[in-house]
Amino acid sequence: MQPGTRPDPATSDRTPPTAPPRDVRGFWRVLLAVIAPLPMLAQAVYYLLSPVDGGASFAETVTAYTANPQLLDVLRLVGAVFVVGLPAATFAVIWAARRGAPRLTSFGAFISLFGSFSGIALITGGGPLAYYTVRSGLDVGAMTKLSDDVLENDPVQMVAGLLFILGIVIGLLLLGLALWRSRVAPAWMGIALAVGGFTHPFLPGHVAQGVGLLVAAAGFAGASYALLRMRNDDFDLPALRPATSK
Repeated sequence: MQPGTRPDPATSDRTPPTAPPRDVRGFWRVLLAVIAPLPMLAQAVYYLLSPVDGGASFAETVTAYTANPQLLDVLRLVGAVFVVGLPAATFAVIWAARRGAPRLTSFGAFISLFGSFSGIALITGGGPLAYYTVRSGLDVGAMTKLSDDVLENDPVQMVAGLLFILGIVIGLLLLGLALWRSRVAPAWMGIALAVGGFTHPFLPGHVAQGVGLLVAAAGFAGASYALLRMRNDDFDLPALRPATSK
């Protein structure tokens, strides 16, 4: 601009163009698809490798862990995968089935997520206590009293345990039926999720329960199947361009 000339209003009010926002929908879609089967698969491994049944007493669990110390770190790792990944895996099923069966998915989502978060936040399980008892050489009598007399009679623990079971049994049953009704994955995958979650507490012994959770993991893989076949536009709305100020 030459000295003494006035700026052109048509060009001076013009804002510089902004770059379009990066589309990350594909990242989240694939990430959920990868996560979906992992928690139940990890928990299936936990049950299959566990040296005791789920209903064993704390003292029996400590004795079994003491005789199998090489299993402790493996069980702790796969247990962590289950606890950390279960909400995200549940959300993957919800997102895959929500459009094809919205009401059924909503009911199953509420029960599953409420139960999962209640269990993760409030339950202090005997397995971790037994792990620390063996690894740190804690007094078995004192830890047994803590597990059997204190935690098992704690009303918060009892309510959280009930909610967690309802989340697995009823919540996954409804989500499996929703996945089946939505027709975004093969019907057998939805049925596997419904059956694997619903039957888990009623199967005899840790090996049978582990096999049941493998069935549930196959059902969760139905969400992976649906998400990987889904277009980004069906997965979520695109990002909004930032508003420009004049």
